[in-house]
Amino acid sequence: MAVALVTGASRGIGAAIAASLADAGFDVAVGYARDADGAAATVDAVTARGRAAAAVGGDQADPGAAAAMVAAAEDALGPLDALVLNAGITRDGLMMRMSDDDWQAVIDTNLSGAFYVARAALRGMMKRRAGSIVAVSSVVGITGNAGQVNYAAAKAGMVGMTKSLAREVGSRGVRVNAVAPGYIATDMTAGLGDDLRDGIVAATPLGRLGTPQDVAGVVAFLCSPQAAFMTGTVVNVDGGLSM
Repeated sequence: MAVALVTGASRGIGAAIAASLADAGFDVAVGYARDADGAAATVDAVTARGRAAAAVGGDQADPGAAAAMVAAAEDALGPLDALVLNAGITRDGLMMRMSDDDWQAVIDTNLSGAFYVARAALRGMMKRRAGSIVAVSSVVGITGNAGQVNYAAAKAGMVGMTKSLAREVGSRGVRVNAVAPGYIATDMTAGLGDDLRDGIVAATPLGRLGTPQDVAGVVAFLCSPQAAFMTGTVVNVDGGLSM
């Protein structure tokens, strides 16, 4: 029996990842910060696939809450075989107008929060000499994007964290990889204006926005034995946008 924790799994990419992991044979702990109803819906989607699931709430920007989320997941379902660091927020704006709070909130949740959750899960994985951690970064962390200096910095930081941690724990049987989604059709991108959306699609060689399932399938692969010789890798899931 394999067990995974997916943070930010109450909707969008996180919910799709939870479903894909269930299809791949994982029991899934559904991490969430505020959307308990969304988390419950993801739990239902996992159990409908014949796997066990539990919702585990907490603000990962708080180190104690992040550790408690990992502990609750393992208490409910057993030791973690996989961890997907998906939770994130945006507070977009040009740097000259960006408040300290908008900078810090994104760094605290997207980067520090990923660190706190991974650190809490890592000890057990290293002791068992097995585990897969997948960080959900972004194409923006690779190419940059005007109006998102906070988000781009956090997502670029996740790439550096992925590569550094992969070097630290590879000898203990723990793999650490990242995916860098492009523009995916989710609630987070629903506010894009038509002109901006059309421009993104035109700049994407595959000619469309991605779907949450496009990302989820790659994450499930990275968590699986089929990716047993992959670590420190960043997989772009962006339709060719970052070429």
